[in-house]
Amino acid sequence: MDEIVFEVTQEEDGGFVAECLTEGIFTQAGNWEDLRRNVREAVTAFYFDCSQRPARIRLHLIRDEVLAPA
Repeated sequence: MDEIVFEVTQEEDGGFVAECLTEGIFTQAGNWEDLRRNVREAVTAFYFDCSQRPARIRLHLIRDEVLAPA
């Protein structure tokens, strides 16, 4: 596997949630740097066999913004 993709959303409290689109991998963190570390750790734990581990991890940030009318 070349790449694994996580959909990342930002919570109302400012934290982040990451969910893998193809595997049952899920993690969260209070800031972006911690999320990156947690995703790497979660992928390493999920693919305990190094030969199956993807070469790249993509974090796809979904941003949703609601604006009040002017």
